Amino acid sequence: MKGHSRLGACLAASLMLSACTVGPNYQPDRMKLPASFKEAAEEHPATPEEIERTNKEMTEWWALFKDPILTHLVQDAIKGNYDLQIAGQHILAERAMRDRSASQWYPQMDANMGGGDVRYSINIDNWPIRPGNPSNRPGASMLTYGATASWELDMFGRIRRDVEAHEREVEATIEARRAVLMGLLSELASDYMLLRVTQLQIGIATDNIRVAKDALDLSSRLYREGVGNTLQIAQAQAELDAQIAEREPLRTRVSQLTHAIAVLLGKMPGELEEQLKQPRPLPVVPEFPAAMPSIVIANRPDIRMAERKYAMATAQIGVSVANLYPHFVVPLTFNPNASAMYQVFQVNGMSWQFLLMASMPLMHGGKMTAEIRAAQATAEAARLTYRQTVLTAFKEVEDAMAAWHDDIEYAEQLHKAAEDSATASDRARKLYGAGLVGFLEVLTTERTTLKAQNMEALARLERLKDAVNLYTALGAGWKGVALTNSTLPVSLETQNVLARAFKQ
Repeated sequence: MKGHSRLGACLAASLMLSACTVGPNYQPDRMKLPASFKEAAEEHPATPEEIERTNKEMTEWWALFKDPILTHLVQDAIKGNYDLQIAGQHILAERAMRDRSASQWYPQMDANMGGGDVRYSINIDNWPIRPGNPSNRPGASMLTYGATASWELDMFGRIRRDVEAHEREVEATIEARRAVLMGLLSELASDYMLLRVTQLQIGIATDNIRVAKDALDLSSRLYREGVGNTLQIAQAQAELDAQIAEREPLRTRVSQLTHAIAVLLGKMPGELEEQLKQPRPLPVVPEFPAAMPSIVIANRPDIRMAERKYAMATAQIGVSVANLYPHFVVPLTFNPNASAMYQVFQVNGMSWQFLLMASMPLMHGGKMTAEIRAAQATAEAARLTYRQTVLTAFKEVEDAMAAWHDDIEYAEQLHKAAEDSATASDRARKLYGAGLVGFLEVLTTERTTLKAQNMEALARLERLKDAVNLYTALGAGWKGVALTNSTLPVSLETQNVLARAFKQ
């Protein structure tokens, strides 16, 4: 009883000490951020109402383009995209690893049983006579059963720091999934914008083919009337052939973009041909956000993930430091042995031990201190990575805002140039029909018109992409999508009945 009292006192003392957690506690890295973005060009500080309205608009920023097909595609992509589902499985995996680490807090217990015949050698001098097994009877039957258990007392917080590190990793994986979601939305919207602009370019090319056919017909008529010549007919035919040839790569691009969008939605290429093949007006360019306080940068999943990685690396320092301290383990063994079934439950057949074991590192050639230095360096690298991620994010936002403002005037100038070119082309054809200019002037104005119209279409595309890039740079979109738990196709409970009874 006295020995049991001492052991109980030791256990009680150990449990009291278990509140001690070594290693540094995580402190967020504070960076001095500007109150607003330089390119925002706000004339007055953003009001709370403007900030609230901006946050609401950015929750589902794709709806600001006022294109119901785009909105429908986004909803389908969130449900069906495989990269997003893979990221969800990574969350499940990290949560399982966290639970695996947390299992160290609990006693680890295993059961065993067995039996059979054994034989001992008698060809060794001075071999001690075994009770119940004299030397002239080297064989025996044996039955055994029992249990072994081990419980580590987390006195210095090694397990706690390990669980903390895995919890931070779970959070980082959640942010990684949100980053995948944002990349998906950005790629889908960009592909859709390019698809609609390409269809617009096909329409422009088709109109120019019609104009080229009219020019060929006009040249042929003038030749028949004795005014034109065969050179003009050849030039008109060459221009028509060139216009037809330029349209074919655009059709190929439409097919490729349709395939890409289908894959983003988790569908086979070609499934969206019917839905997307009909040209539609270009989506509306949204208005510039009403409020642009720099605090919105905290929405970016890559920044949030980098911050969680830094927290995880800090917890890993605690794991390495805890390895310098003593480890306390309570082993328990219960293992009766007997030769017959009725004997295994008798008192004489019982065998057990219940101890408190302690181990402390003394000399390992600097291995453990090296592990601490490595963990510290890894944490510092994670902190610097976080800072670099913030700087990169600010640059991307500033670049996106600069492009947004600059492309407005650029698109307006190209629109004016396209209108002027179309007017000049129409006048050139009329003058050519009246015999006042040569066919070279007609070709020149038509090519200029086609180039101006295509450049205007690409400028409209850039304006749409500027909006997508700005919303992506600001980390918008993931807050409107709930983080649903993924499921496994096969449940553990259907494979092992013991999993329902024991926490394994």
